[in-house]
Amino acid sequence: MASSQFHCLQSVRVSSASRLFISTSFDHGRVNFKRNSNCLVYASTNNLNRDHHPQSKVDTVLDSIKWDDKGLAVALAQNVDTGAILMQGFANREAVATTISSRKATFYSRSRSMLWTKGETSNNFINVHDIFLDCDRDSIIYLGKPDGPTCHTGAETCYYTSLIDLLEDQQSGYKFPLTTLNSLESIIAKRKGELDVPQTGKPSWTRRLLLNEKLLCSKIREEADELCRTLEENEDMSRTASEMGDVLYHSMVLLALKDGKIEDVLEILRQRFSQSGIEEKRSRKTQG
Repeated sequence: MASSQFHCLQSVRVSSASRLFISTSFDHGRVNFKRNSNCLVYASTNNLNRDHHPQSKVDTVLDSIKWDDKGLAVALAQNVDTGAILMQGFANREAVATTISSRKATFYSRSRSMLWTKGETSNNFINVHDIFLDCDRDSIIYLGKPDGPTCHTGAETCYYTSLIDLLEDQQSGYKFPLTTLNSLESIIAKRKGELDVPQTGKPSWTRRLLLNEKLLCSKIREEADELCRTLEENEDMSRTASEMGDVLYHSMVLLALKDGKIEDVLEILRQRFSQSGIEEKRSRKTQG
C-alpha cells in the first residue's frame, strides 16, 4: 500500500498533548467514519497549534484498530521525504498512543514484552509527522523523518536484500528499494564517484556534465526555457513531462556536484506546505 495514494481520507489532527480532532463524513457514535473499503485514516502531527481535544477521542480512534489476539498490529516506518520503507515492527495501543504524544516512532517488543522507541539507544529516532491506518484497520504506518540509519547494521533501511538477486544467486550486498528519483540520484552519485577513474571511449553524458560546470549550467537554462515553451506554445502534456524530466535530471547533477541530496530538496518543499509563497520569500531575505 502506498501511503500517498488513496481514494478517501479521514483527517485526525494530533496535538502534543495526545488529543485528536476527527473530521469525516458519517456520524457513528462519538466518532465519524466513512464506510468505504478504500479509506485510509490519516493522523497528522504537522499542526500542533490547534485547540486541545478530549482524550476520549484518542481512545475511540485506538478502539477502532483491529488488534490481533495479542493486542498487536503490524507497524511500518516510512521516510516522509523519500518514501523509503525503513523498518517493520509491531505496536499495541499504548505504543501508538506514545507515538502520538511523543512524535517518536514507538513499537512493542514481543521478545521483551515491553514498549521501545526506535532510537532510544542509538539516538537514531524516527520523528513521526503522520500516522496511517490501512482500510482494514489492522496495520499502521508511521510516516516520519529518521535522525540517522534505521537498521542495526547501520543501513538506512532494514530492506536492503533483493529477492530477485537471491533467486539468481547474485551477491549484491546492500541494494535499497529506491523510488525513481532516488534511483536516478544513485546513478548520478556512481558517475561522480568514478570521475577519478581513467576511462576509454566516449564518456557518459552525466560524466561530461559533472566535469564541465559551464556546460551543466547552460543545459539547465536551456531545458528550463524549453519547459516554459511547452506552456507558451500550447504543446501537449507528454512534451511538458519530457521537458520537466530533463530539468529534473540536469538539476540533480548540479545538486550532486554541491554534495546535496534530493531528500534535502524534498524536505524543504515539505516544510513549505503550510507556508505561503510570499512568507517563504520574505524568510529568505531575513536569513540572508
